[in-house]
Amino acid sequence: MNDPIGDMLTRIRNGQMRGKASVETPASKLRGWVLDVLADEGYIRGYEKKDGKDGHPAFSIELKYYEGDPVIREVKRVSKPGRRVYLGAHDIPTVRQGLGVSIVSTSQGVMSDAKARSANIGGEVLCTVF
Repeated sequence: MNDPIGDMLTRIRNGQMRGKASVETPASKLRGWVLDVLADEGYIRGYEKKDGKDGHPAFSIELKYYEGDPVIREVKRVSKPGRRVYLGAHDIPTVRQGLGVSIVSTSQGVMSDAKARSANIGGEVLCTVF
């Protein structure tokens, strides 16, 4: 698999289109950090680490809905394996005029765009969520 973050975001998107309560994705540190940001920002209920069907560690992600509609309306991968996108702290764009969030991988860890701007840290923009 060339893009594990893109795969995880696609699993979340597909699970919400089908109305599933939870989805499963292989576990890794980077995926866990991205899920931490999604949980802190209120886009997912939470996640837990468990053994997958094949015996490898996996995350079970609990999806969040509001009045029957998915909380995540749009999730978009920005930095891809073929084209990395690095931005400075002041160049990180706001998503939907502040209603969404960009997830940024910085030297201080993976964080939301607002935290990166307040800490004056730039980095790789992984994805945007609205």
